[in-house]
Amino acid sequence: MTSIRWGIAGLGAMASLLAQDLALVPNAELVAVASRSLPKAEEFAARHGVPRPLGSYRALLEDPAIDAIHIATPHSLHCDLALAAIEHGKAVLVEKAFTATHTGAVTLVEAARRNRVFAMEGMWTRFQPAIVELRKRIRAGAIGTPLTIQADLMARRQFAETDRLFARELAGGALLDLGCYPVSLAQHFLGDVSAIDCQARHYANGADSAATINLRHGNGGLSALSIGFDAHGPGRFAIYGTAGWVEILPRFHHPTTVLLHRPDAEPETISRPPLGLGYSHELIEVSERVLAGDTESATMPLDDTLEVMRVLDECARQIGVHHTEQTAPLD
Repeated sequence: MTSIRWGIAGLGAMASLLAQDLALVPNAELVAVASRSLPKAEEFAARHGVPRPLGSYRALLEDPAIDAIHIATPHSLHCDLALAAIEHGKAVLVEKAFTATHTGAVTLVEAARRNRVFAMEGMWTRFQPAIVELRKRIRAGAIGTPLTIQADLMARRQFAETDRLFARELAGGALLDLGCYPVSLAQHFLGDVSAIDCQARHYANGADSAATINLRHGNGGLSALSIGFDAHGPGRFAIYGTAGWVEILPRFHHPTTVLLHRPDAEPETISRPPLGLGYSHELIEVSERVLAGDTESATMPLDDTLEVMRVLDECARQIGVHHTEQTAPLD
């Protein structure tokens, strides 16, 4: 095998963006897309030059010509659909948030490991060239010991109860859709979490519209994170250390520029633009790992995803939001 043949399950806006960047990945090709509506799959396939539009997820899962599937459905369907893909021996890139619940994440990870099938959360932030370079600098001691993180990710959206962003039955709300970004990056730089405090605002239907997430990490580090669908904000991320600090310039979840500050010195600008829209880097990672016969990514390991989902699950409990996994309609 010299190239990974991809399929996409769920053809919303995310799938369209991913399809554009798949064309930039040298060892990958998009060969099939699936929707519960065949006309929707046919329209998507015609727009992106995909040879096989399919009118059910089952058809995608059972297609022997597919090596890897991107799960791009609403959060509540991720677990069941990814489990079915794994049972069919397909590598899976599961869009963030990985699942609707921590229990679902554990079930999915156990299945991937038991079947020795590659699985990864689609947390594109960790693969952005600017973040990769920042990780190298911090590990080399550029800011000493990282101790504190402050971040915000506000993305104002007009509330509509039927929109999957706000629909409670689809695990909608700011926590899963936005919170996964700062929590994942904070865990990436400061490690696992020992204490969690979350406060939130809610829409009339009970979905969370905004939240503050305060974390104590196992190494003594502290994170103060803010997210929300009901206000505007720049999307900044700062890491403070014993010998300096860094600012990931907005918007931090897909940055091009990082400022490195040291006492009594001019800031150093680190610019690393992404390839294409930026999704190409996670697609390259999955394709290379699958070709190598690996079952996990060292950059986005499944244990990190489990820890992030544990934090988000506890936040949901604290703010009175109950997420559930749903059965995926395969036919």
